[in-house]
Amino acid sequence: MSTPLTLIDFYKADHRSQYPKGTTTVFSNWTPRKSRIDDIDSVVFFGLQYYVKEYLITRWNRDFFDRPKDQVVDRYRRRMRNAGIDIDVEHIEALHDLGHLPIEIRALPEGTEVPIGVPMFVLWNTEPDFFWITNYLETSLSSIIWGPSTAATIARKYRRILDHWIATTGGDPDFVDWQGHDFSYRGMYGTEAAMLSGAGHLLSFTGTDTVPAIDFLEDHYGANSDTELVGGSVPATEHSVMCMGTKDDEIATFHRLITETYPTGIVSIVSDTWDYWKVWTDYLPALREEILGRDGVVTIRPDSGDPVKILVGDPDAPAGSPAHRGSYELAWEVFGGTVNDAGYRLLDPHINLIYGDSITPERCEAICAGLAAKGFVPKNIFGIGSYTYQYNTRDTFGFAMKATAGEVDGELREIFKDPVTDDGTKRSARGLLAVFRDDTGVLRLEEQTTWEAVRGCAFEPVFRNGELLRDETLAAIRRRLREAA
Repeated sequence: MSTPLTLIDFYKADHRSQYPKGTTTVFSNWTPRKSRIDDIDSVVFFGLQYYVKEYLITRWNRDFFDRPKDQVVDRYRRRMRNAGIDIDVEHIEALHDLGHLPIEIRALPEGTEVPIGVPMFVLWNTEPDFFWITNYLETSLSSIIWGPSTAATIARKYRRILDHWIATTGGDPDFVDWQGHDFSYRGMYGTEAAMLSGAGHLLSFTGTDTVPAIDFLEDHYGANSDTELVGGSVPATEHSVMCMGTKDDEIATFHRLITETYPTGIVSIVSDTWDYWKVWTDYLPALREEILGRDGVVTIRPDSGDPVKILVGDPDAPAGSPAHRGSYELAWEVFGGTVNDAGYRLLDPHINLIYGDSITPERCEAICAGLAAKGFVPKNIFGIGSYTYQYNTRDTFGFAMKATAGEVDGELREIFKDPVTDDGTKRSARGLLAVFRDDTGVLRLEEQTTWEAVRGCAFEPVFRNGELLRDETLAAIRRRLREAA
């Protein structure tokens, strides 16, 4: 039997007895404090609604309030004592008797781009006897929310890169929805992480191979794949498919895929199983008429090497070689295309490329810039994987939940920390916090404010005493993010 009581660091268990006698309120906030990614100075807020629905409501009710008190209390007591944390459990029994989680959360709307240093939400206890519950939630809350916000922010960075280069080269802006494609699932640290990250990706794109991310958005964010495009993909091969067709007869595998298995529509074929350049100089020229005659797109997928050099060309390779020319030049030579009104070459619509190995925002930028410099619309698809979404931590944007105010014997105490050994990152805000939009729409933090300001600012009620008060939809979050561009 699981219990949300143990979704904590051990040191949280007895903080209740460490606060001053007479403590009745603990007020905390969730804030991105620092960006460790160049040119990102605001973070996309996403993931709180999932935490509220799945943890604060479903798990607290199912695994605590709806279970017999003696079962959950005895289990909690055993877990603490067996680890050397010998505390009384009267406060746990009292919470069970209360029958709901006495917490209020007020937050900015999800999908908001929040400047570094500005809180995304605040929370406090609604019953004086349960002041301890506010920061008791910190560990589980932090572990869930930093990830989707980080992924959504990095996806937003990719989106801006691709929007820029498609606009610069006169490409189709609607295609960008598909140009960033989530390949990260298998490289993420567990399925819940993959869902959270994959959902963050889908705020900016519609391309994904992370199927559970779509389930996640339907279950927790009001999405409906019957009536809206939540996320989509295409048939695609893997190396086992190509290998099974044998190296000596690889061209036959290509031929079978594009004429028999998928005679129409989009099919993506991994093409570096053996000799990627031979695919371009031998197989594809031989299959040119079949490809140009298909009602659909054949997408070639390189899966190794330096992404920039493979797509744009390697200046250090022998002059005139396939590696020197790069994939786009080879595709143009075999299939041709058109020149758009902006003067850029656009590959024939029957052929395209997707690259999903070790893509980063920097490589995405370099590929787009390099192709534009060669006169191409960079319409290839970027498979964005765990190399992007897993190589991050809570410190990527300095996320932290910290208490900044409390009440003791009816007196409001403004609390803060400012370590002399720190560079300023860990300096906390002070007192009750409110967030307002200035005349230009920019969010700003107001410290040392009042309860009236907290309740009257840009924060909106999200959760109170066991109930969800605001239910955001994927469509609304996407629209909010798009309108902020």
